[in-house]
Amino acid sequence: MYNAKAYSAASATSPLASDTIERRDLTEHDVQIEILFCGICHSDLHAVRNEWSNTVYPIVPGHEIVGRVTQVGSAVTRFKPGDLAGVGCLVDSDGTCQECKADLEQFCSNLTYTYNSPDKHLGGVTYGGYCDRIVVDQRFVLRVPSNLDLAGVAPLLCAGITTYSPLYYHGVTKGKKVGVVGLGGLGHMGVKFAHALGADVVVFTTSPGKKEDALRLGADEVVVSRNPDEMQKHTGSFDFILDTVSANHDINAYLNLLRPDGNLTLVGASPKPLEIAAFSLIMGRHNLSGSNIGGIAETQEMLDFCGEHNITADVEVIPIQKVNEAYERLLKSDVKYRFSIDMASLKSE
Repeated sequence: MYNAKAYSAASATSPLASDTIERRDLTEHDVQIEILFCGICHSDLHAVRNEWSNTVYPIVPGHEIVGRVTQVGSAVTRFKPGDLAGVGCLVDSDGTCQECKADLEQFCSNLTYTYNSPDKHLGGVTYGGYCDRIVVDQRFVLRVPSNLDLAGVAPLLCAGITTYSPLYYHGVTKGKKVGVVGLGGLGHMGVKFAHALGADVVVFTTSPGKKEDALRLGADEVVVSRNPDEMQKHTGSFDFILDTVSANHDINAYLNLLRPDGNLTLVGASPKPLEIAAFSLIMGRHNLSGSNIGGIAETQEMLDFCGEHNITADVEVIPIQKVNEAYERLLKSDVKYRFSIDMASLKSE
């Protein structure tokens, strides 16, 4: 084991602060990565403040990791020192279950999350990307296209794959009409991907002031969802709707916009159950589904797609010393559209 610099929280009410943690020495299959940027995900905030009631302290969050390979184990064949690499939400799975064999590691019942998950190597729990380096099995390390801005790549490892996966799974392509509900950290990525896939993209927002930004990101039209006339105009016309809103809202208003056999996929998690009218599903044989992240192969596919289409997240780059301030701003949706931590700032700690 060796020591690494990190930012951790000691309790649900403690601010994130400078700390030293232990990282494991490389096994033959491991890759060591110097972390250059780490995105801030809303789930980091939930975990740090124990809002899911499962946090083990101290916690080092961060699962949107981009960096450079510094060392590799003797059996590593996919990476070499100097390579750009990424790590997302997962760092291990059993590799033997039906889900793993189908490249759906995100559904493995024995998976290991990047942080706050039982650490099978050192005991305790895993520590995430608010740190100067990380050691990960090569199966869970991703190749990062060299033409992309690394600060903007970091959120692709969570927000990117969370929105790309359902769009790809449900066959979004040229000629499809796609709605994106909400224009935040997830929504702005959904717009970029749907546009790059060739779809006709409509953004739904409660904020008229977001129209210009939505069009800049690739939307063809913007609908203010509080305007019943604007909503009515699109009744029965969408092939697919990606709902990124994490607050309680009227899901039936969007189900009614689907064509027969159309699909609405939830990627935003409302804290309260959504009320669904049976007729919103029955009358058009509409489909309501959910989606999480993707498997490792699909995440690599997403990164390659981003490299081909020059897609990154819109980010505000901050030093690690401003992470607590960023959390408070995140609660107010005061960021366009993701925070990305420049981990070089950790060297001054």
